[in-house]
Amino acid sequence: MKAYEWARERTGLDQIWTALMERKIPEARGWVGLLYTLGSATMMIFTVQAVTGFLLATNYVPSPDHAYDSVRYIDSQVLFGRVVRGLHHWGATFMVVFAVLHMMRVYFMGSYKYPREATWMAGVGLLLLVLGFSFTGYLLPWDQKAYWATVVGTTIAGTTPFVGAMIADILRGSDGMGPRP
Repeated sequence: MKAYEWARERTGLDQIWTALMERKIPEARGWVGLLYTLGSATMMIFTVQAVTGFLLATNYVPSPDHAYDSVRYIDSQVLFGRVVRGLHHWGATFMVVFAVLHMMRVYFMGSYKYPREATWMAGVGLLLLVLGFSFTGYLLPWDQKAYWATVVGTTIAGTTPFVGAMIADILRGSDGMGPRP
């Protein structure tokens, strides 16, 4: 406890905590009040994604030669594998939807203004991370649908003026799709 008091006196941690965590928000009822729960719902979906992702990772083989077979193994042989994979698949979809809805709510209600500018920037970064995870997770089964969806996605990113080729190469991991020797 002495270490906390020492740090609090020198850094003002209690003032930072009060400014960031104890600020009152207006009381809202009905649908408007429901909009304030989008961030919590997104966090709940993230928790489901983390748990189901961990369970799927215990049986998934991340190589182009065995990824498809390991997904089929999870679907057909692992106890509740199809259910866990379905939860993860639909959770990813809802994660993107809820994260976008939450960011729209924050923007349209002006919740990004003082003193929450840093929170807004962190949220934009997290939204980009969610979109990136969603894009890269789509390729993991390594079937035809996933392969061609990734080709289309990286090609679209490659049309960005000036830096498109570099962005496409970063998304693919090289200058072309497929396994590397």
